[in-house]
Amino acid sequence: MKIISIIGPESTGKTMLASALAKQYACPWIPEYARTYIESLTRPYNYQDVEFIAQKQVAAQKQAIATFAHEKPYLFLDTDLIITKVWFLHVYQTCPNWLQDAIVATQIDAFLLCQADLPWEADPVRENGHLRTFFYDWYQREIEALDTPFFIVNGVGAKRIQTAIKAIEDWCAK
Repeated sequence: MKIISIIGPESTGKTMLASALAKQYACPWIPEYARTYIESLTRPYNYQDVEFIAQKQVAAQKQAIATFAHEKPYLFLDTDLIITKVWFLHVYQTCPNWLQDAIVATQIDAFLLCQADLPWEADPVRENGHLRTFFYDWYQREIEALDTPFFIVNGVGAKRIQTAIKAIEDWCAK
């Protein structure tokens, strides 16, 4: 099973893309846990919350890999620990010592890096519409440091999905 992580700034269609690709390939996907968790809080999130989110993400990925490893060709992740690492560094100027090791241990086979070419859609959980290019560039540097294949996804609606499908098909054909 190949693990494909969908990564990008806020409001770039990651959830829509993960869902559409899972449907296209009849494979599982892991939704972003951070949104659900933060929406349930009755206070502002803190460092411990972000670390808890990261731990839950790691557990969900391990469970999905164990469950589907021999049954499905792909597992799609609707976010990545890279996003969590960058968030820690941006908001708190530090991150847990274990996080970089967890990023490497996840062994992502490829990333789909979503460009910030979709209109910003504000909601109570999103914070940085004005920094999408900044975060996109940071995520790209983090992916490049891992030396993992990545493919840029852009376009609106069906074009965005088709761009991702073509990237996956071309990558797998090599």
